[in-house]
Amino acid sequence: MAQWTSAVGAAQLARQLQAQQTRPATPGARKPPAYRALADGIRLLVLEGRVPVAARLPAERELALALTVSRTTVAAAYEALRTEGFLESRRGAGSWTAVPAGNPLPARGLEPLPPESLGSLIDLGCAALPAPEPWLTRSVQGALEELPPYAHTHGDYPAGLPALRQMLAERYTERGIPTMPEQIMVTTGAMGAIDAICHLFAGRGERIAVESPSYANILQLMRETGARLVPVAMAEGLRGWDLARWRQVLRDAAPRLAYVVADFHNPTGALADEDQRRQLVEAARSAGTVLVVDETMTELFLDDDLEMPRRVCAFDPSGATVLTVGSASKAFWAGMRIGWVRAAPDVIRALVAARAYADLGTPVLEQLGVNWLMHTGGWEQAVSLRRAQARENRDALVAAVRKELPDWEFEVPRGGLTLWVRTGGLSGSRLAEVGERVGVRVPSGPRFGVDGAFEGYIRLPFTVSGPVAEEAAARLAAAARLVESGAGAGVESPRSFVA
Repeated sequence: MAQWTSAVGAAQLARQLQAQQTRPATPGARKPPAYRALADGIRLLVLEGRVPVAARLPAERELALALTVSRTTVAAAYEALRTEGFLESRRGAGSWTAVPAGNPLPARGLEPLPPESLGSLIDLGCAALPAPEPWLTRSVQGALEELPPYAHTHGDYPAGLPALRQMLAERYTERGIPTMPEQIMVTTGAMGAIDAICHLFAGRGERIAVESPSYANILQLMRETGARLVPVAMAEGLRGWDLARWRQVLRDAAPRLAYVVADFHNPTGALADEDQRRQLVEAARSAGTVLVVDETMTELFLDDDLEMPRRVCAFDPSGATVLTVGSASKAFWAGMRIGWVRAAPDVIRALVAARAYADLGTPVLEQLGVNWLMHTGGWEQAVSLRRAQARENRDALVAAVRKELPDWEFEVPRGGLTLWVRTGGLSGSRLAEVGERVGVRVPSGPRFGVDGAFEGYIRLPFTVSGPVAEEAAARLAAAARLVESGAGAGVESPRSFVA
C-alpha cells in the first residue's frame, strides 16, 4: 500500500521551484551543485507547507524534463532528501515527502505559535493582537448575565441568536444599507462563513477568482474544498484592484465565485475606492459571478483623517451579487470566534440549511458577548483601543524596518494589520526558513499567491512595538545577510527575548 496521500505534478513542482530563483548569486558566493540546489528547493517547499507532507513527487524522468536538467541531477537530489529525512521511497510506490523525526509538521496556514515558543521566537506570522481589556472581561460578564433564559432552550441556533442577527442588521442599516435580520447568518468566525459559502456555491472543480496576492488561510481553505483558483493581479502598491484585469477574468473564466478584501487588503493593506467597488460589482453582476467580500478589516482604519468609502454591498441594492462576510476576530479579538454573512434572504436560508451537515451553530455565550458589546457601546470603545494599538505598532515596525533594512520596499497602509514588503530580491522562503533559526518567524510571499508567486516578498503584521519591533527588524536583517551570503546552515537559536 502506498504511503502518500496526495500528488504533485512535475509542471506544478517546476513552477514552484523556478519561482524561488528571484536573485542572482552574490559575487564571490559559492554556488551549490545543481542537485543540492534542487534538494534545498524541495526541502523549502515542504518546510513551508506549500508541498504537503506525504505528497507523491514526480518520477525522476518527469521532473528532469520539466526542469530541463539531467535525470542524474534529480536522482541525486532525491537521494539527498532521503538521507536528510525529507523523502521516503518504496519500489513500485514512488517517492513521497516526509519530515525528519523530531521536526514539527510544517504549517499549511498562518496559525499562531504555541505559548512555550514565544520566549525565544518573535512571532510575525499571525496578524492578531491581544484582547482589548477590560472589554473582553466585561463582555463575558455581560453575556453570563444574559445567559439564563437561553440555558432553558436546546441551544441550537443555526442562523444565530435572533438578538445578534437583529443587532448586526441594525448596524448595516445605520450605515445606509437597509438590512433585515433574515439577511444575516452568524458563523464561527469569518473562516466558517467563507467555508459555508464555498461549499454551497463552488463545488469541486468550480473556479473561484481571487486577488493575487490574497489571504493565505482563505486560499488554502478554497484549495481543500477542491476549487480551481484563478488569480487576478492587484495593482501596484496601495492602488487596490486592477479593474481591467478583473473584467477580463470574470468575462473569460466565468468563475462561480470571486473573493475580495476591499478594506485594508490582506496582505497588501490596499483600500479600494468607491469607483473600484462600483465597477467590480457591475462586472460580477454581468458575468453571473457571486462576489464574496471579506470585511474583517473594515473597522481598522488607523489614520484619523481617512474617509472610508461605502461598503461594497451598498452598490448591490438587490443583494443578488454580493455576499458580505464580517467578523469580531480582527477588530476585537481572535479568540472571539464570531463571524457573520450578510446576503439575500434566500441565500441565508440555503446556507442555514446546509449548515446542518457542518457545525450546526455558533457558541451561544460568545454571541451574547458580541451582542452585549454592540448594544452597550463597548464595541466602539474596544475597537478604538485596537486602532490605537495597531497604529503604534505600525509606526514602530515601519521605523525599525527602514532603519535595519533600508533596501526593502513597501508602502505604509492607512489601516489593517499587515505590511507587504519587497525583500530586495531575496527569496522570501529562504528568509522565512533562516529567520526561524535566528529567532523571528515570518510568512513568505508565496503563501499568499498561487503556484509560487511572490517569492520576493514577506508579510509583516502590526503585532509588536517598541524594543520588540526593533529586535524583530534586527533579526530579520541578520537573516537577510545570511541568505544573501548563501550561509544559514547551523545557525544557533537566539537567547530568550523578553520585552
